[in-house]
Amino acid sequence: MDTLGLRPQLDDLNHLGAGKRTRLHRLLYQFGPGNGTMLLLPIDQGLEHGPRDFFANPESANPEFQLRLAKEGGFSGIVFQIGLAEKYYWKYAGQIPLVLKLNGKTSIPSEKMAFSPLTSTVRDAVRLGADAVGYTIYVGSPLQDQDFLQFLEVREESDTFGMPLIVWSYPRGEAIDAKGGRDSLFAVDYAARVADELGADVVKLNEPEDDPEKLKSCPTPYSTLYLSPEEAMAKVVKTANRTMVLVSGGSKIGDGDLLNKVRLCMNAGCTGLIFGRNLWQRKFDDALQITAQIKRIMQEY
Repeated sequence: MDTLGLRPQLDDLNHLGAGKRTRLHRLLYQFGPGNGTMLLLPIDQGLEHGPRDFFANPESANPEFQLRLAKEGGFSGIVFQIGLAEKYYWKYAGQIPLVLKLNGKTSIPSEKMAFSPLTSTVRDAVRLGADAVGYTIYVGSPLQDQDFLQFLEVREESDTFGMPLIVWSYPRGEAIDAKGGRDSLFAVDYAARVADELGADVVKLNEPEDDPEKLKSCPTPYSTLYLSPEEAMAKVVKTANRTMVLVSGGSKIGDGDLLNKVRLCMNAGCTGLIFGRNLWQRKFDDALQITAQIKRIMQEY
């Protein structure tokens, strides 16, 4: 199906070495929808948000729930922090790809000075048999200079070991809030460009959600850039250039809205989706059912 954006194809990314190419091929073609798109199941929310997200479905507090869902639902991969990867992933090794999240923080301190320190290394990812690593960078935070330097170490190590690098590129801080907010097209578009510039292979972004009132405080030309949601997402995909775009699911929404979001993102040229709470906050059979619907939509692209 034609898309508004230009989705990067693995065969055209000649800058990638054999190691990254091999691992990305597993994520894009051997697991998940299997047609060059990617569907990841993240469970890093336990660190980022605390246990509160598991109250909606108490079974989901046990990572075995998400691992079973990832395997039986046919996901492209599962995202774990180091502790969960070491304690639970071994039973499913080789049956579902692992994305090891290399940094993280709690939600307790204020996000005015957002920074996510390292919790593991690319060497850990290699040891655990991961097919990619994840790193969160906070675009616009007063501490972004430290963030960039820490990211430099991760990028160098990822290149050394041929490990694909997925960047959670999140606008944060008072400066971002004053320029339209973290989910404005300006902020998300900037975050996409930063990830591409800094060397991400894949970038995880939020869908732009421009509030007409907040739009006025965005820098020019974004302050007068009135785009449909699909056009805005396509703009972000084009800004990311040769960096594949995954869109975050965020907080749980209704089934109709969720499936519409899948269609919008895929039609705009995104490589895929990274949906967590929208899936594992459900009972297991319900989660499998909505996952199958998501994959059917993705396989049209």
